[in-house]
Amino acid sequence: MDNTPAVHKVDLSFADNRLVPLLYGEHDTNLSRIEHQLGVSIASRGNTLTIAGSVKSTAIAEIALVTLWNRLQDSLPINNGDIDAAVRMARDLRESGLAAGSTVPDLKLKTRRRSIAARTPKQAEYLKAMEENDLVFALGPAGTGKTYLAVAQAVAMMQSGQIERLVLSRPAVEAGERLGFLPGDLREKIDPYLRPIFDALNDLMPAEIVEKRLSQGMIEVAPLAFMRGRTLANAFVVLDEAQNTTPVQMKMVLTRLGENSRMVVTGDLTQIDLPPGMRSGLYDALEALSPAGQPTTEGVGIVEFGETDVVRHPLVMRIVQAYERRTRERNA
Repeated sequence: MDNTPAVHKVDLSFADNRLVPLLYGEHDTNLSRIEHQLGVSIASRGNTLTIAGSVKSTAIAEIALVTLWNRLQDSLPINNGDIDAAVRMARDLRESGLAAGSTVPDLKLKTRRRSIAARTPKQAEYLKAMEENDLVFALGPAGTGKTYLAVAQAVAMMQSGQIERLVLSRPAVEAGERLGFLPGDLREKIDPYLRPIFDALNDLMPAEIVEKRLSQGMIEVAPLAFMRGRTLANAFVVLDEAQNTTPVQMKMVLTRLGENSRMVVTGDLTQIDLPPGMRSGLYDALEALSPAGQPTTEGVGIVEFGETDVVRHPLVMRIVQAYERRTRERNA
């Protein structure tokens, strides 16, 4: 008896011939990347693709290709990272029981320099949470887009006139904020600590616009020590690396929100740099605002990213997985 599993085939056709070469990649390199990751074969004939493989793998490939096609139709580029993210997203959608051809919810942000779309289901959940809540906590490992998407949401809201100011804050020099030991003025002291946020800003807005809005006070960078006593109205506040705040600092910054303001707090509870025995303000806030077994405080959204949501270099995801695997083994 032949026990070889039957080969399942799926045909896909794409209407816009201008975009088809971008989907396939030069010498079909994009298709080859999907083939390698899913163990399927993809044959192209003009604007039609035939995917062959197991039922599960062909369904995942179909979801990934439809997702990539939708990106191209939205004038978004495709690179290797986008392809890898689309495959991971397709796996998640398939395991969630969604049918082939399904895609992540159509949530996008438009800024002066680019449009940003969710690259994983969790990023889509994050974008939706930022739309629906005044305060959002984004938790998880590096490379999941927590800070970048928060800054993108803030920039998009500023451009549309929904907010007037963007306030960026991050614990400096771990939790102590000992800025006086560094040379230069305040901007020069805190620049190294806020560099990831500046990189995101410059990726989303022309550099001259960033500098202009910084000089006008429309974009403000402030260490936590400078937030005390203020009320932030018509502002979008991004608190990055919040795992390195103390409970007192966290409560202080959360209570700065004024009328028509939003705040996103990002952090990774596995990367706490506080002195031994000192409680993380991020952990303390989550415990207070979302007690175990009770509803989360109204107006607060919490999004937890995992190792499979890493959208940087594929090696980053494997590094995160290796560390988390070791932690689980030690705990066991």
